[in-house]
Amino acid sequence: MLAWLPAEGTRRRSVLALALYLLATAVYFACAAPETRSEHTPYNHFALEAEAWLRGRLDLGGPPPAYAHGNDFSQFDGKWFVPFPPLPALLLLPAVALSGSAAAVADGRFFLFLAGLAPAVLFLGLEKLRARGESERTEREHLGLALLFAFGSVYFFSAEQGTVWYAAHVVGATLAALYFWVSLGAERPWLAGALLGLGFATRTPLLFAAPLFVLELFRACMPSGARLSRASLGELDRRRFVRGLVEFALPVVLVLGVTLVHNAERFGDPFETGYRYLAVVWHARIEKWGLFSYHYLARNLGVMLTSLPWLGSDEASLRMSGHGLALWVTTPAYLWLFWPKRTTPPHLALALTAFAVALPTLFYQNSGWVQFGYRFSNDYAVFLVALLALGGRRFGAGFWALAAFAVAMNAFGALTFARASGARVYVLEGSQRVLYEPD
Repeated sequence: MLAWLPAEGTRRRSVLALALYLLATAVYFACAAPETRSEHTPYNHFALEAEAWLRGRLDLGGPPPAYAHGNDFSQFDGKWFVPFPPLPALLLLPAVALSGSAAAVADGRFFLFLAGLAPAVLFLGLEKLRARGESERTEREHLGLALLFAFGSVYFFSAEQGTVWYAAHVVGATLAALYFWVSLGAERPWLAGALLGLGFATRTPLLFAAPLFVLELFRACMPSGARLSRASLGELDRRRFVRGLVEFALPVVLVLGVTLVHNAERFGDPFETGYRYLAVVWHARIEKWGLFSYHYLARNLGVMLTSLPWLGSDEASLRMSGHGLALWVTTPAYLWLFWPKRTTPPHLALALTAFAVALPTLFYQNSGWVQFGYRFSNDYAVFLVALLALGGRRFGAGFWALAAFAVAMNAFGALTFARASGARVYVLEGSQRVLYEPD
């Protein structure tokens, strides 16, 4: 493949990553709704927030525009706010400043251009595993895994939306991929910490991805080839380990500090994000159970693991709950994670990281509604794909057949979700209580 390039090396990997970005971006643009490419989305919260900043305000300066239908804005002390972590709004700031208003910015198009970055950087991370001798996969297999993430996971339908919730997933997945790439070997603590902090400023659960860097740093501070045991802990280079932890933590603490000040200026409490003040129909649920509770765990596990399409309905041949499809239905290749043939040192770090990032959303008051598939998995899909690369089990015809099925399944989601063509497919019952097909 690409014989005119060196057989190995940075140049070859960079060209392949660029090709992945261009391919993914072209497909995302081709599959996007025409209005997403040419107009602002109906839920352009980040552009509205950027516009407010340019006017010297932290609130919107009035009610949100009518086209947003008041969806997921916070109302506090007579003012309206965008409660979501603000980094995507910061990215949109130059575009809003140049255009003069949020309504003049095609925010969906902006995030379509960003969407191809995550699979491209994921490929670079996978190749870094191979260069370090920790992945036995070939370059083609790593390209296949990056394409599986791009088109065979719920990232595909998420990339097509451009609206506030999915824009955050696009930026968050890119930062997660960069963090994964940089953390391997723990060579750049400052950069890894900065990426983790920026991830938190985009998708809050990404703060819990810290185990990857910490465990990689720990391994880097052990003598080469040393096995982890109580006796071997005495060989740890403690000075290097502590210095690396401090360098890693400083940018994270800086971003956290800015976030706390931002919260305090808006809501009078550094630990108040504004989600409690969401003007949504299920506000009573939040008041009763809180934003995070064991009460939500059963429903969220049900969505993540057991939600299936409804077949043979009078309305359409295939229908599904607005809670979306189970993770293994949209990406059945994830089933390979349960039977690794071998586990190299990064395996534990990546598994703990994926678990830590996934856990908070399982206790969250929202299942991800409305969605084609379990969109919160975008926060840790990069780490799951890396685990597939490390598992050592052969990717035979069965694996690639299911990968092709995943691409077809997620292409269906990308082309029907939030489109007129899918109006009869998605069952949007306002109470959010309908998870499975009624009897």
